[in-house]
Amino acid sequence: MKKLLLFSTVILLLSSCGNSGKGYLVGVLDRENWYQPIPYGMLYIPMGSYNMGNSDQDVPYAQITGSKTVSVQAFYMDETEITNNEYRQFVYWVRDSIAHRKLGESIEEHLITQDEYEWQQYDPPYINWDAEISWGDPKDEEQRDILETMYMPEHERFYRRKEIDTRLLNYEYYYIDFKAAAAKDYTQGNNPAGSLNNRPQGLKDRSVFIKKGLINVYPDTLSWVHDFTYSFNEPLTQMYFWHPAYDNYPVVGVNWVQAKAFCIWRTELLNSWLQGHGETFVNDFRLPTESEWEWAARGGEDLSPYPWGGPYIRNSNGCFLGNYKPLRGNYLDDGGFHTLVVAHYAPNDFGLYDMAGNVSEWCADAFDESAYNFAHDLNMSFTYEAKETDPPVMKRKVIRGGSWKDVGYFLQTGSRSYEYQDTAKSYIGFRCVETYLGRDINDGANASNVYN
Repeated sequence: MKKLLLFSTVILLLSSCGNSGKGYLVGVLDRENWYQPIPYGMLYIPMGSYNMGNSDQDVPYAQITGSKTVSVQAFYMDETEITNNEYRQFVYWVRDSIAHRKLGESIEEHLITQDEYEWQQYDPPYINWDAEISWGDPKDEEQRDILETMYMPEHERFYRRKEIDTRLLNYEYYYIDFKAAAAKDYTQGNNPAGSLNNRPQGLKDRSVFIKKGLINVYPDTLSWVHDFTYSFNEPLTQMYFWHPAYDNYPVVGVNWVQAKAFCIWRTELLNSWLQGHGETFVNDFRLPTESEWEWAARGGEDLSPYPWGGPYIRNSNGCFLGNYKPLRGNYLDDGGFHTLVVAHYAPNDFGLYDMAGNVSEWCADAFDESAYNFAHDLNMSFTYEAKETDPPVMKRKVIRGGSWKDVGYFLQTGSRSYEYQDTAKSYIGFRCVETYLGRDINDGANASNVYN
């Protein structure tokens, strides 16, 4: 009896020590504090509700932007459009990753851990990504011969210098199609409880929702020529992307698929660094939804037709407030002949630059004239993953903000247009957003600490 009593006492003590909530439901108390850092180059855009759509007369009578009250959650957004120099980091990363794989540089065997060795058996070779690539080093003949395959054939090189064959700069990426994964149909089949067998895809393995993409990342530098008939834009074709004079100009010639791939790469770039330093992953970078973009463009001015908060494109001194096509086509009146360096004009009240003019911007949404009528008013977004076999009408993606070659109507916050997702233009760029998750997962739950 004494032994039984002693055993019960020990059990009681052990159970009380393992429950720091003293019998109360307090959740898991040993969770680490987490802080969402402000992404470099991004600004915080608060959540809010607003009247999405026209704030002025529908001049072309397009009837595709009817007024609708929508609500969007908080998010971070790039302060400016993605610049040539920022996008070039993406291009160089893809170039270097291809070079590393071609070289197959291996770490010394004594530096490879057992786990890494076992992993190498399935995915050889183990590549040392930190090793320096000696591009064109005449002393490294072996490496030079391997990298030679990445250059344009000698008879295709301009200016008698080596040039990377941009056709080889393909980026392989993966993403999850959450909408397809969420499309359950529990009403069919012989399993009323529901199972993966009843998904529309008819497949059991959830890996089917992991989509693979392969895209050439180099911008279409010829867009400056093919966008304008009988127009001399060859200097921009040759210089705009790679010349340092245009480093801080918005990148153009990037189609919607390339912009999406850039966001995925940007997420992996940061998460790889965080993982290497033992920190928690961040949320994904992505293209903004149409409702997010308009809310950000308005800068808190709900009914204002322009990002700067007024009904006019000039200020009180008669100066233009954006880079577009003024009046009857005097491109120079606003201070720019074509695109301008980012942040050239004053920002809106959220601190965002160039939300009207300079370049139009890709949104995540598919374009449909009647989207405002059927899309949800909570984080409104209409998306469609168009396939190569789909008709062109299914490949339309929303562009917003107007550009250096557009008339003032397209600079309005409520104006919307589209371009095809596989088309690159000299007047379309993009910027990224990241959903705001909160500062600390324990905020508001600290009261439970009293039970520790």
